[in-house]
Amino acid sequence: MGHDRMVEPDWPPLTSAEVADMVGADATIEWRSPRPLSATARVRTGAGRSVIVKRLPHSLRTATALGEEHAFMDHLRAHDIPVPAVLDTREIGDFTYEVQEVGIGTDRYQGTFSWSPYLSLDDAAAAGRMLARLHLAAAGYTAPPRPPHPLQAGFTIFSSADPVGELERQAAIRPALGMFLSDRPWRTDIERVHLPAYHRLRPVLRDLQPLWTHNDWHGTNLLWRDGEVCTVIDFGLCDRSTAVHDIATAIERCAVDWISLRDGGSAAVRFEQVRTLMHAYEAVRPLTSAERHALPELLPLVHCEYELSEIDYFLGVIPGGNQANAEIAYRDYFLGHTEWWTESEEGQALLFALRSP
Repeated sequence: MGHDRMVEPDWPPLTSAEVADMVGADATIEWRSPRPLSATARVRTGAGRSVIVKRLPHSLRTATALGEEHAFMDHLRAHDIPVPAVLDTREIGDFTYEVQEVGIGTDRYQGTFSWSPYLSLDDAAAAGRMLARLHLAAAGYTAPPRPPHPLQAGFTIFSSADPVGELERQAAIRPALGMFLSDRPWRTDIERVHLPAYHRLRPVLRDLQPLWTHNDWHGTNLLWRDGEVCTVIDFGLCDRSTAVHDIATAIERCAVDWISLRDGGSAAVRFEQVRTLMHAYEAVRPLTSAERHALPELLPLVHCEYELSEIDYFLGVIPGGNQANAEIAYRDYFLGHTEWWTESEEGQALLFALRSP
């Protein structure tokens, strides 16, 4: 939730017994991920091979739900995008376990807050080039959109003809989210905060081609070698959206210091990183006219759907719930991010820069 410090994980760490069940009795845990939403570890097998083992509750991802991610990963790997292979997926008790290859390259952003700037303009350029390559490779993947899951970054509410009605539909099939929203003037909030941006986006929606996308593009989900991205990881949020939705996500993740804003400081907008990432992306895959028009209008809305799914996670998946984090997700992210983009001088300046030729 934007913490710049370590927080308690939502789930207990993987045990040696669990790891042994998945990869063999002689396996040893080398490193545990500090990220709180799942239990993940790098493990060395008895044969000396390093693998990644992850445990997720069924209420977050079943083996079938993970299969939606794995199929997209397989497609990308078959089209020369460097994505680790999945070695095993099993449901044991109340949890789903996943074993993946360790990606090739250096985790240069290990320990870095997910929404951090790139370490250099060269890294921003490399990220842009790889994102464009991924979009070109994804063009032939025709699986339908994923069904609703907690922690999901789709593009259904603000790509629909009726965003309020679409959110009502989602709340009806996500009881925890529906209960949360029932105590809030969310319809008034959307009309005030989101719909002005939506109405600017709506004229070009029909011209945006559907595309399966990564939906969580930032430095910590990339591995590096010789100044280039050599592995793309973490497809937990992938879904069918559009290329420009993925680009907007990549900008949202790296361009703004959301931690500083939360604490009353400056957004420290990285205009040059955005320009560099976009220039490198378009050198590989030029934007269409509709995508170019849509990008600045989509940016204020790109994070909204994930935050609603995060509320679903905090109140419907975590045992006992986490009301405080659900409140933060709604106030600071679902409303707050859009308000910053559309109302602050810095947010308006970046959107203006993206509108300029």
